[in-house]
Amino acid sequence: MLNVGTGKGYRRPRHLMSADHYFDATPSAASAPRTVTLTLPDLTVDLVTDRGVFSADRIDAGTKLLLQEAPHPPTAGDLVDLGCGYGPIAVTLAHRSPDAKVWAVDVNERARSLAAANTKTLANVAVADPADVPSSTRFAALYSNPPIRIGKEALQELLTDWLPRCDVAYLVINKNLGSDSLSRWMGAAHGWKVDRLVSRVGYRILKVTP
Repeated sequence: MLNVGTGKGYRRPRHLMSADHYFDATPSAASAPRTVTLTLPDLTVDLVTDRGVFSADRIDAGTKLLLQEAPHPPTAGDLVDLGCGYGPIAVTLAHRSPDAKVWAVDVNERARSLAAANTKTLANVAVADPADVPSSTRFAALYSNPPIRIGKEALQELLTDWLPRCDVAYLVINKNLGSDSLSRWMGAAHGWKVDRLVSRVGYRILKVTP
């Protein structure tokens, strides 16, 4: 399996070989842009989205829960939205921590284009392919609704690449898609401290201290 974290791609699970997915580098779905609204207690913003990216037709419930319930980001340093999609997490981090640098990272080129459009008025956001983030960069915090559907092995490889570069990580994961087994793996395989902060609307918010 190739390395997801370095932007080289990965070998898909067999049952996903013929489909078009939000974690493809170049989506084949015809473009059909639309606008969705992210509404939080401290922020309301319209975001441009499109087919071929994650949760194209609405703000994902897990993403919104993460933004509502996870601790606010550090006020300075480098922050990363891993698997940024069209950018709701990156936009929120940038608004909440204007003196921090926010990296919006995704393998999907259409997602990166949308994230760039949605953050164009925010001077503290850098949209990047994973391979273009300097390997020496250390993150004060990582926030992610990780791409569970890339498969267990690829997801573990992704987290193994990125979490050791972070002081703390906040992940939101659907409890029916393996949040508890992933928590156990992070502790057993790496010795990372994993705390469940919230369990609501079918999701877990995990605080991971590598």
